[in-house]
Amino acid sequence: MTAQAATASNASNAPDASGTSGASTAGLAALVTLPSPYDFATTVARLKEVLATHNVTLFADIDQSEAAAQVGMPLRPTRLLLFGNPKGGTPVMAAYPHAALELPLRAVVWQDDAQHVFIDYQDVTKTLPAYGVDAQLLAPLQPVPALLRKVVQQ
Repeated sequence: MTAQAATASNASNAPDASGTSGASTAGLAALVTLPSPYDFATTVARLKEVLATHNVTLFADIDQSEAAAQVGMPLRPTRLLLFGNPKGGTPVMAAYPHAALELPLRAVVWQDDAQHVFIDYQDVTKTLPAYGVDAQLLAPLQPVPALLRKVVQQ
């Protein structure tokens, strides 16, 4: 995948072949971009389906392009989904209150100008250790990247 296909706005943060951002800053080190072979609406529907199938709660589905349109501004198709499982996230937040900045989990489905669709997410198994979260508390979150990869598999 080329940097141009990944993002027209910032090629330095474009995903490499693994889908992981090549950015050198710590904040983007856990950013993962997955290219989707599906159109925008299908990708959103598949994401919701995968979450539901795995008993993951969808807390919010925010249509950011619709919000932009309401204030007269254009924005490419962009949806932010907040999701998680309170059984996995609550113990993390109870032990480490600042970890609530990372939870619930988030994924953004977006479409570039060439009609390519992507799912972006922060891999919390890489970000939460910075809060001092114990490895055993991270265990329930380990399957999340695989779930998100399922969305874009054919």
